[in-house]
Amino acid sequence: MSGDTPKSPVPPAGPGGSGERDDWRTTFRPDIPSSARIYDYFLGGKDNYPADREAARTITTHLPNIREAARINRAFVRRAVRYLVNEAGITQLIDIGTGLPTMGNVHEVALDANPAARVVYIDHDPVVLAHARNMLQGTASAVILGHDMRAPADILADRELRRLVNFDEPVGVLFVSVLHFLSDADDPAAIIGELLAPFPAGSHVALTHGTADAAPEVNAAARVYQAATTPMYVRSRPEVLALVPGLELVEPGLVWTPEWHPEPGEHPPDHPSDSYYYALVARKS
Repeated sequence: MSGDTPKSPVPPAGPGGSGERDDWRTTFRPDIPSSARIYDYFLGGKDNYPADREAARTITTHLPNIREAARINRAFVRRAVRYLVNEAGITQLIDIGTGLPTMGNVHEVALDANPAARVVYIDHDPVVLAHARNMLQGTASAVILGHDMRAPADILADRELRRLVNFDEPVGVLFVSVLHFLSDADDPAAIIGELLAPFPAGSHVALTHGTADAAPEVNAAARVYQAATTPMYVRSRPEVLALVPGLELVEPGLVWTPEWHPEPGEHPPDHPSDSYYYALVARKS
């Protein structure tokens, strides 16, 4: 963790106390800002509510470029998925903490690159699950499953995942804009390691992670999430690298999000650190 972001932020209790606030996992609570719906707002989506928009506007006062940064983050997803399918030869992907559906969803990009691709989405937000299940109706090669990313054993044991994913083949696991919602105590490096452990060499991880390295204001923006469904823990460059020990970084390594494999003819912005996110893709040897 970097800067002055607290290591154990506690969301303020609502009228019924902290336990009542925790029921967002099973009960629709539009009064509590949701990390998924805040992100949806930044991307120009419509699946958000007044509490989400208020939180997003507060974040924007600290980070005026946040909406563009969110779009740059999603563009990385498309490039990373195409790399995994076309360059690494991977045909099965697990997208952890997928968030609300948006343009260029992982299964759409993957299937466009290879019609044999299969995608498993993982999320635990009930609104995300409802929207994604509706989106995926009639799509045999993709499914969304309700799991907390802090329980990798449960994810790997899921029957629906095992129906689509062959553990004898390399897998691509995506953690896009989600690992900064895990505290140090959650041990995100161990979670990544456990999810990759059953799969052979050639498996990959692709991730983006919020940081205050170039913009200390990110710390203030992160504190807004203390009142949301999930607190945020931004990390420094060394801390992000420490999330993938023993994995081989794909060139160009850990970089600002728009710097990772830009599209042909596309030039990264003059100030790539304005994206607020680091990005990397790493390979299991």
